[in-house]
Amino acid sequence: MTPTGRPLRILLADDHAMVRRGFRLILSQVPAEFEVVGEAGTGEQALELVKELQPELVLVDVAMPRMNGVELTQQVARNWPHVKVLILSMHKDSNYVRECLRAGAKGYVLKESVDAELLHAIRTVAGGGAYFAPGVSNVVLSDYQRFVGSPLDLLTARELDVFRLLAEGKQAKDIAAELDISVYTVDAHRNRIFRKLQLRSSSELVRFALRQGLISG
Repeated sequence: MTPTGRPLRILLADDHAMVRRGFRLILSQVPAEFEVVGEAGTGEQALELVKELQPELVLVDVAMPRMNGVELTQQVARNWPHVKVLILSMHKDSNYVRECLRAGAKGYVLKESVDAELLHAIRTVAGGGAYFAPGVSNVVLSDYQRFVGSPLDLLTARELDVFRLLAEGKQAKDIAAELDISVYTVDAHRNRIFRKLQLRSSSELVRFALRQGLISG
């Protein structure tokens, strides 16, 4: 249930109709909390439905053909950072989980999970937390932290200041005045930020800042 008291709007993305039907049945047990607003059988269809239906959470099968769950999660995180993604998978392998986390997923649930665990996972992710199936959580979280960490750790304190001000839409001259540095120094910081975070445009920088919680949408 959302803070407004209405059911959480959920989109199901799985290439097996029977699997989607099963998850819809589980969610229908608590209609006051959850509303399935749509179903997608492909990643491409899921993207169209996210754009059209504006769900608050997407249940994503990691192994869909063509555009898989990782690629779908990347697209959702990049274009709709307010939409949370919960991955559904048969795989316990840490490589799968690490890629999903890198892509922006907020949780990872095994398809073998019981109904109660799935509902708990959805409630946790919808509430702003992260959920990982007991079968993968301990190994994967330590593995993820060791290999990935926070992308913002790549930035110096001054670069982080410049990053935040750029994300707020401020121009180089305004940032220079606020931080008491030259415009040339601001540009140098900006170039290093784009290189370190592999950003290609100002719009990508803003979306990245939204995903990291540095600015509000």
